[in-house]
Amino acid sequence: MKGAKAEPVIITGARVIDPASGRDEILDVRIENGRICEIGVSLQKDDVQNIDATGLILAPGLVDLLVKTGEPGAEARETLRSAGKAAAAGGVTTLVVSPQTDPVIDDPAMVDFIKRRGRKRAAVHILPAGGLTRGLKGELLAEIGLMKEAGAVLFTNGDHPIGNAAIMRNALTYAGGMDALISNRPIEPRLSANGVMNAGDFASRLGLGGIPAVAERIMVERDVALAEVSGTRVLIDQLSTGAALDVVRQAKGRGVKVHCTVSVHHLTLNELDVGDYRTFARLSPPLRSESDRLALIAGIPDGTIDAVVSGHDPRPAEEKRLPFSESSPGAVGLETLLSGALSLVHNNEISLRDMLFVLSAGPAKMLGLSCGKIEPGVTADLVLFDQDKPWVCDANKLRSKSKNTPYDGRRMQGRVVMTFVNGNCVFNRQA
Repeated sequence: MKGAKAEPVIITGARVIDPASGRDEILDVRIENGRICEIGVSLQKDDVQNIDATGLILAPGLVDLLVKTGEPGAEARETLRSAGKAAAAGGVTTLVVSPQTDPVIDDPAMVDFIKRRGRKRAAVHILPAGGLTRGLKGELLAEIGLMKEAGAVLFTNGDHPIGNAAIMRNALTYAGGMDALISNRPIEPRLSANGVMNAGDFASRLGLGGIPAVAERIMVERDVALAEVSGTRVLIDQLSTGAALDVVRQAKGRGVKVHCTVSVHHLTLNELDVGDYRTFARLSPPLRSESDRLALIAGIPDGTIDAVVSGHDPRPAEEKRLPFSESSPGAVGLETLLSGALSLVHNNEISLRDMLFVLSAGPAKMLGLSCGKIEPGVTADLVLFDQDKPWVCDANKLRSKSKNTPYDGRRMQGRVVMTFVNGNCVFNRQA
């Protein structure tokens, strides 16, 4: 278990990839007292447990910046325990929990509750995000300073964008003095109010309301401008369009403190995956055009995109078995995050090192965490995976309580073999 004392272990013969340093070679890694203590060739094994990782890849555990659970308030959707199990099976060792719970995580007591409950029940590290506004209503700022002291790692309104520019400006100004990270979903509410998928010819043929790409770009331009004026860090949560990505790229070039994320679903799927009104492919933001997907992929190696997230949003069957426009948007993604990302590597759309960077080192750096790398002295949060292992995604076999994945029935390549948190093996597919 995560909290138990880890027994010494040596992982031998693995291809060790540390995206933070650029290391990529066949090595042994020795773990003691929950930390990496030695990296080298043919390390002395003594009486230490030996894990033969020949043919496998050892990488830093994944850090997921966007995870919804149902705890507290909607435990039937997902609990911290079930989310932790899904995360461990997907190689995610640290996850940030969205404040969209009932009650909302918008005060220090709720931040502390999530931290304590996560330590007790989850197999992985649970970090709470604090609500940016009280009740996520977008009207009054929550106690950002007190929540940060209690352990909140970023502040967001979740799926509810801050439509009021004055509120967003005040949040950035207030957060600047404490280096708090403010996140916003880039959707202009009025332009997207009646949409359920990407606006375009395909939506028209299906007779569904569209969400135009410009609704995202407008909000990104506003938040970039406010970040530039305030000098405060801002995180653009889940970009989905190439036009908005260009705005972020140009802002970074001017030295604006702007970060951005993209979900693995938007890197691997496009609007055509909606198919014949397939509700598992109804997401927020919506799946976009193929040109947008390719533009997002290109934003990883050039450093525009800082992190790839699962966008984990569990929804029970009764919220998906409805007409497309009436179904709830969202998909589970913790268990399929790495496998989905590896499909881009197998398709030669991106290098393995670049993809692992935005799955681990990039988000860890953004949050100021010491994880996301493989070097002596660092906590042993690691994932061991078979890059080439073929498997078929069966939604019913996922460890999440909800089974709403757009990858259901999809042939995947690459799967987690073992996951380590604090040096403890919290998932072993071979056990």
